[in-house]
Amino acid sequence: MKKRIVILTGAGVSADSGINTFRDADGLWEGHDVTQVATPEAFQRNPELVLRFYNERRQQLSEVEPNAGHLALVELEQKYDVQIITQNVDDLHERAGSSNILHLHGELLKGRSSVDPKCIVELEEDIEMGDLAPDGSQLRPHIVWFGEAVPMMEVAAGICLTADMCIIIGTSMVVYPAAGLVDFVPMSSPIYVVDPKVPDIYTSHTIEFIAERGAQGVPKLVEQLMKEA
Repeated sequence: MKKRIVILTGAGVSADSGINTFRDADGLWEGHDVTQVATPEAFQRNPELVLRFYNERRQQLSEVEPNAGHLALVELEQKYDVQIITQNVDDLHERAGSSNILHLHGELLKGRSSVDPKCIVELEEDIEMGDLAPDGSQLRPHIVWFGEAVPMMEVAAGICLTADMCIIIGTSMVVYPAAGLVDFVPMSSPIYVVDPKVPDIYTSHTIEFIAERGAQGVPKLVEQLMKEA
């Protein structure tokens, strides 16, 4: 039976594809304070701004490609049972070719009802005011905004419990509830962390730090793990 690798990814894994991270932009997302574009209150206050912001993010996503870090993770599937849990809302893991991806914070290429979070649709074009979900409510981005529950957390925690090994890539591991996932990884399972800014991770696990960007550090780690399999 293949060993199970659970991979937790954050914005850093996509940074080398040209998608900015909060940490690199002093807490701003493409020049916007998160309270302006990534909270339920922001959508109530100025839905046009929020919709335009995410329409622009989808346009940006169409102009970038998976980087060497995304592509290297696909190789692991040859010898390991790989499950990716990502905080990212882009589709770069999918486009790289990874098979099993759980999006904790939603997906840019989907929309959902502004009333029922489970009423989700695939997007083929921008969301505008007046565009309706199947239940008749205003369509909104399928993004878990700050202050909203993270519905996939329980599923993600269950996946982490099955990890023979955990790899953390490009995330500060300080934003909860996602940061708490490391607590569900069995103590006997080693953890590898790939991030140029070595994050503070409070755990008794055995951790190997690779202080590099995802596009450089992930291929090196994958090469090592493929030899060990």
